[in-house]
Amino acid sequence: METIFALSSGRGKAGVAVIRVSGPLAKEAVIALSGREPEAARQALFRVLRDPQSGEVLDQALVLWFVGPASFTGEDCAEFQIHGGPNVVGTVLAALGRLDGCRAAEAGEFTRRAVENGKFDLTEAEGIGDLIEAETEAQRRQALQQMSGGLGARCVEWRERLIKVLAYVEADIDFVDEDDVPEGLSLSVLPLIVGLSEEIDALLADGIRGERVREGIDVAIIGPPNAGKSSLLNWLARRDVAIVSAEAGTTRDIVEVRLDLAGMPVILADTAGLRETDNLVEREGVKRALARAGSADLTILLVGGDQDANEFLMSGSTGSTSGVEASSRFDFPLLNKVDLLGAGKESLDSVPEGFCGISIKSGLGLDDFLADLERLVQDRFEGREPALITRQRHRDELSACQLHLEQAIEIVQAEGDEVFAAEEIRLALRALGRLSGRVDVEELLDVVFRDFCIGK
Repeated sequence: METIFALSSGRGKAGVAVIRVSGPLAKEAVIALSGREPEAARQALFRVLRDPQSGEVLDQALVLWFVGPASFTGEDCAEFQIHGGPNVVGTVLAALGRLDGCRAAEAGEFTRRAVENGKFDLTEAEGIGDLIEAETEAQRRQALQQMSGGLGARCVEWRERLIKVLAYVEADIDFVDEDDVPEGLSLSVLPLIVGLSEEIDALLADGIRGERVREGIDVAIIGPPNAGKSSLLNWLARRDVAIVSAEAGTTRDIVEVRLDLAGMPVILADTAGLRETDNLVEREGVKRALARAGSADLTILLVGGDQDANEFLMSGSTGSTSGVEASSRFDFPLLNKVDLLGAGKESLDSVPEGFCGISIKSGLGLDDFLADLERLVQDRFEGREPALITRQRHRDELSACQLHLEQAIEIVQAEGDEVFAAEEIRLALRALGRLSGRVDVEELLDVVFRDFCIGK
């Protein structure tokens, strides 16, 4: 096993930088750079670091020593807390790289070794990665639950129950002629299989809110040209993201911006104006706008006050209207430019039924709209507790587990061959094993850690 090292704190200038070393030669690395053995585990000691070859002073540092398995990776580990200047970090890393048996760590390699050494299961390791990447409060809370074993603990419980079920079914197969083994053991565990299948089904029916919180909630702004879609995007983003022009058809492609709405991650998309056109580029933009509306988690329909909102929706005056109706739920039908309908708040009285009136130019109604948008995003995707399923990988393995459980239930209910029922339960157990990283580990680790940062 090679000894690895990397900068584990952020790159760039900083007051302090942390370099982590893990592996069988971690103690030798401390001795080589500081000239002394670590005196005690988990104790910060002041040391002068020197180049092992030239003896030149590299920095003054705090050195911490962790004896495996009581460390992050489960191996012997050392941490050098040095000054965070780029040259200081570079020279210390270079000195470590010149030591025999030491090499720079790959992305996620420290956490990968922790999984391989039984410090975490795979779902907990994914939670660590998500916590590093978290940009909003909702993402942080969800990642903390995952890192603390939220889904992993549930998998352990399910696995123990399935092992018990499998033992009963196999006893029915292997000891059918034994007098001290009761008949119908397979039927006796049927309620356990059904109960477990129902629990997994309830978890899968969560509206994929965990994935949405982790990846971002897709909100599309659609509507006819010159309705103010780009202006609304810029107002929500609090900066000029999209070009605003009185000329119709300015937006041809999807313009995206990531937002933090009340702690929830949102990907807001401005789209091309929906209308019939002979321009090939604009026509492609309309096609993409309709596709984005169809795939979005929430859709904001924006129509200008100088445009007939109901006509846009119902009359089929554009070739795009039927496509809009088929692909969009219109979570927020908005009528912009209500200042054209009258003065002040009186203009809101002229807003068509079902629409919310706003004026991006004057600011009328925007605060209420934003509050409603934040409330809907939280209600639909946050929930009282962070979601347990946060990745498509989790959903795929749980779906596979449930499928095998359902097939086992059918076999047992039909009083079919217990051998086939046992095999279905074993396959369900295998799916749970892949979820937590108990089986097919190498292949899973390659997929999970490829997006990790260096030094973690």
